Amino acid sequence: MLNHQAALDPILHAIADPTRRGMVEQLAKGPASVSALAGRLPMSLQAAMQHLAVLEAAEVVRSEKVGRVRTVSLNPAALHQVERWVAEQKKAWERRLDRLGDYLGESPGNERNDHG
Repeated sequence: MLNHQAALDPILHAIADPTRRGMVEQLAKGPASVSALAGRLPMSLQAAMQHLAVLEAAEVVRSEKVGRVRTVSLNPAALHQVERWVAEQKKAWERRLDRLGDYLGESPGNERNDHG
C-alpha cells in the first residue's frame, strides 16, 4: 500500500493545480498541440510548458514531437491510479460509517418505541 501511495504523490501534486487540471480536462477531449493548450491560458508559452512538464513528469500526460509540433495526450492509466485510490478510501469510510451506524443503532438510549 505504501508503494501505491508513493506512486500517487506526483500525480496528485500534478493535478492539484487548477491550471494543470484545466489542461487535463482539455486533453480528455483529445490530444492537442502545446501551442493550442497554451493559447487557451492567460500565461506565456513558457509558463504553460512548465505546467506541462509537471504533468509529464508525473506521467499524467505524454508528449510526442513530430516535426516542429509537440503534441500532448492524456495518459489514462495515471488517472486510473487516482480513481482506484479514491474508491479504496470510499470503501474504508463506508465500512466505518456502517459500523458507527450499527453501534448507534444498538445503543441503549436508541430503543425504538413502537407505541407512539
